[in-house]
Amino acid sequence: MIAFVRGQFVVKTPARIVVDVNGVGYDLQVSLNTYAAISNKESGLLFTYLHITENAHTLYGFAELAEKELFLQLISVSGVGATTARMMLSGMKPEEITRAIILGNTRQLESIKGIGKKSAERLIVELKDKLGKQALQGPAMAGMPHSVDADAVHALVALGIGRPMAEQAVKKTMGSLAADASLETIIKEALKNL
Repeated sequence: MIAFVRGQFVVKTPARIVVDVNGVGYDLQVSLNTYAAISNKESGLLFTYLHITENAHTLYGFAELAEKELFLQLISVSGVGATTARMMLSGMKPEEITRAIILGNTRQLESIKGIGKKSAERLIVELKDKLGKQALQGPAMAGMPHSVDADAVHALVALGIGRPMAEQAVKKTMGSLAADASLETIIKEALKNL
């Protein structure tokens, strides 16, 4: 219903922003990630999601569209509500959550307040494939700029190596090679790191 708001940030707290849009104040619930992104700004644009429940209409604000999209993915999982999703986005950066889900890292997800072992496992089961496909189609995952690194990962996956293993091997390899290493060199070294 309300896709975004643009205006003056009248009130800024780590959990809540009030945006004055031509004399109308919109009260938005935000994550620490969004607060950090706008804490030094006096005005700007926040993407929004209107969450309607039996008892309340709550407007959530996001500094980036990717964070809003991840929020929507998180709340689509049974047992993960808007408050829990906001807590997750406050505890970890969106790219860290995405990476933890794609790699099946339940321990990292459990480190977030409100996420237990069952919730972490449910998040992984329900979102791993969706987020994995989005990571391939959209911007490259954090730490994996779409360049030689991403091409090396794609090549390893084409060879039958699982994506998580391929990403770890390429990341480890890139730490030990020169920045201008060729694709062939990266793939050969990554195969040795498996």
